[in-house]
Amino acid sequence: MQEQVVVRPARIEDAEPIAHLSGQLGYPASAEDVRERLTHIVGEDDHVVYVAESLRERVIGWIYIYIYIYLCPLVEMPLQAEIGGLVVDERHRSQGVGRRLLEQAERWAAGKGCSAVMVHSNVVREAAHRFYIRLGYRLIKTQRVFTKSLKEKPHGA
Repeated sequence: MQEQVVVRPARIEDAEPIAHLSGQLGYPASAEDVRERLTHIVGEDDHVVYVAESLRERVIGWIYIYIYIYLCPLVEMPLQAEIGGLVVDERHRSQGVGRRLLEQAERWAAGKGCSAVMVHSNVVREAAHRFYIRLGYRLIKTQRVFTKSLKEKPHGA
């Protein structure tokens, strides 16, 4: 029998399990880091975090979605939402939890007037690619992403 899962908006007190799951996604964070980030998200209109909560284990997954154009208005694109992160506890994968989170995020985006939802996924996450394709997403481009830390000193400085 499959465990009952409820999808709901995240609360500040979910910081610890969200931080734990972020580590499974490959982005280690402390509960305090996540708590600080959630204070800027919870209750805002243009982005939201949903959690999947099981009755036995509490938070077992989360998804973060935001309205893309609010952060970076584009002339060439209609209003869209972007998934900033999605993770399900490794012990609960392939049980429909990710699908439930994604469907909730899509409902939220549609309710905000978005014409589409997009997601970036690292090339090494092949299982995630298959997941998104099964749920109707299609690959539209491949790109390279560069970053520069603003906290480190430049080489030779």
